[in-house]
Amino acid sequence: MLSPELPIKSRIVELGLALGFQQIGVANIDLSAAEARLQDWLGRNFHGEMAWMARHGDKRSRPAELIPGTLSVISARMDYWPEDDLESWALLQRPELGYISRYALGRDYHRVLRGRLQALVTQLQAEVGHFGYRVFTDSAPVLEKPLAQSAGLGWIGKHTNLLNSSAGSYFFLGEIYTTLPLEADTAASDHCGSCTRCIDICPTQAIVAPYVLDARRCISYLTIELDGPIPVEFRQALGNRIYGCDDCQLVCPWNKFARISSEPDFAPRAQLDGARLLDLFAWNEAEFLLQTEGSAIRRIGHVRWLRNIGIALGNAPHDPNIIKALNERLTHPSAVVAEAVAWALHEQQLKCKGIEFKVFT
Repeated sequence: MLSPELPIKSRIVELGLALGFQQIGVANIDLSAAEARLQDWLGRNFHGEMAWMARHGDKRSRPAELIPGTLSVISARMDYWPEDDLESWALLQRPELGYISRYALGRDYHRVLRGRLQALVTQLQAEVGHFGYRVFTDSAPVLEKPLAQSAGLGWIGKHTNLLNSSAGSYFFLGEIYTTLPLEADTAASDHCGSCTRCIDICPTQAIVAPYVLDARRCISYLTIELDGPIPVEFRQALGNRIYGCDDCQLVCPWNKFARISSEPDFAPRAQLDGARLLDLFAWNEAEFLLQTEGSAIRRIGHVRWLRNIGIALGNAPHDPNIIKALNERLTHPSAVVAEAVAWALHEQQLKCKGIEFKVFT
């Protein structure tokens, strides 16, 4: 039972937990150290084509400049992990199937967390009166991981994801910028130690130094954020990963503490989890939009979807059915898709072991 007589900060935590969050903390708005790291990262062009990372000047690292009057930031996390880690590893060993980062198998987390955070604010305002606020979920110039660390939710690991000593890293973050003068929590300390498993496992060696990610090499960036062709040097490393990558989290020792989410909105969709690449490649744009309705995957669009799957088919073992499907897309109106398909056909040809390569007409 909820307890409206609690002090406001304790009440915020209580309301948040009742709404399905696993942890709520409060951060101060001093992000000067994170700002320096961000500027160095941008200066090295590690953000690639994500121009939005450099927009808005210093507002990303200065909450009171983004939302005037902000005094505190409420940071919340919600678990999403849908299965045992071994199931993910098994799927990565099935090259005829498509691997989708586990966070994207259910409903779009932006919608879920925004709705819950708004509900938290609505309930709180009904009890304490009006206050200024704005809700964020990976949706504006917000340094959510440094804020979460400042709020005591975890520390930023060597793979640059947030880690929690009792919950691993399989969770989403959301924030409420508020004019409420709340007492900040104690920032979390780093517990990565000498471990380098995430650095060692990265298929494209995107973690170029501890705590430094070159997004231009990251499979999540390449399959989701990059608009044009995926650089040839990284294509074989993609394997069957068609949307995102979880490898650095799968090997992290702290994820032995991760808990499988009971949130219905994050339950995997059967048509996306472990589906055959050929079946996914056959979707026309209308079917893609239908099957990804309400999913974070929809934002990449049908062209990137086909590009990613085309490359995965090139990485798959030789199969006449794959060659036939690729040939049917060879004249796709998108040059990005057509180029990826041509590359995949060439890769399939190399695996034919003397079988004559033939373009189907």
